[in-house]
Amino acid sequence: MFDRKTLLRVAAAVTAVGIVLPSISQAETLKIQAMRVNTGWYFFGATLAKLLQPKVPAGTNVEVVPKGGGVGNVISVDTGKAQMGLANVSTANWGWAGHPTVYKGKQYRNIRALAGGLNSVWFVAMVRSEYLKDTGFKTMEEILTSGKPVRISMKPAGSTVPVVADMLFDSLGLDRAAIQKGGGEFIQVAAKQLPDLVRDDRTDIYFESAFKGHPSVTQADQTGKVTFMDLPAASIGKLAKAGLIANPMPVYFKGQAAPTQAVDFGTLLIANKDMSDDLAYMITKTVCESKADMVAAHKAWGNFKPENAWKPENTGVPLHPGAIRYYKERGWM
Repeated sequence: MFDRKTLLRVAAAVTAVGIVLPSISQAETLKIQAMRVNTGWYFFGATLAKLLQPKVPAGTNVEVVPKGGGVGNVISVDTGKAQMGLANVSTANWGWAGHPTVYKGKQYRNIRALAGGLNSVWFVAMVRSEYLKDTGFKTMEEILTSGKPVRISMKPAGSTVPVVADMLFDSLGLDRAAIQKGGGEFIQVAAKQLPDLVRDDRTDIYFESAFKGHPSVTQADQTGKVTFMDLPAASIGKLAKAGLIANPMPVYFKGQAAPTQAVDFGTLLIANKDMSDDLAYMITKTVCESKADMVAAHKAWGNFKPENAWKPENTGVPLHPGAIRYYKERGWM
């Protein structure tokens, strides 16, 4: 088991110099495309690197890449900038299909799934409670279609969040230009900066990818007095057709009076198709048989069910042959 302090030390070491790990066949650098330091995906990458260390021959430098996001990680793994990484089920599927907006029609067919269903990640809207009190708005649809000024904050391009936010606007017959015409403002900054915007009354809506224990969401929830707003039912239907999963978020935060009607990105671990079958097998086996260690690193993985990690609804793209070997060996597939 790994406590948070230990993981922070591991994460710092990984970022600075990489953990020296061996490869299956030869000395090389094995990059895990994650996300910024202190995010859930970064902790996953750091934990996985630590778990892999005793299981591979000497010679490989495993490096956790502390940048990226749901959209960008698909490109990084496909193009070989990283041999493996975390992605959303939706973005992996969009990349494979060549989504006309998200990926400009370009197909990323060099990605393969290792393990899916790692955790649910919900697209949520947190609205400052004082903003609701001052305006009298009761729903997200009222806020966005009112034509009134509203300050909207979220992560920068490369994250899945702004992509889905634009899909949400489109589902209501809007776009950013229309919202700005009514005096609206968009603020896109790193995740660690977003809770401060809420606390300091510098934003009205905070769009985020949330899961149980999400650090930025938890901070905003505890310090900023926010209300988690349901997405409009019609919007959820349209987002589901775009590859997201209609799935209410359970009550994880004090700003929720009930489960929040939302959509789920899903999370999976992907690899480049050129990863050796033996390495893919070993990584898949490590993830599926180390759930307790992963949960100790971050409680968001508490609902991971290894026996379902191969299923198409949890992956969105074809499985790597090495992963298939593991799942068949276990009798799950």
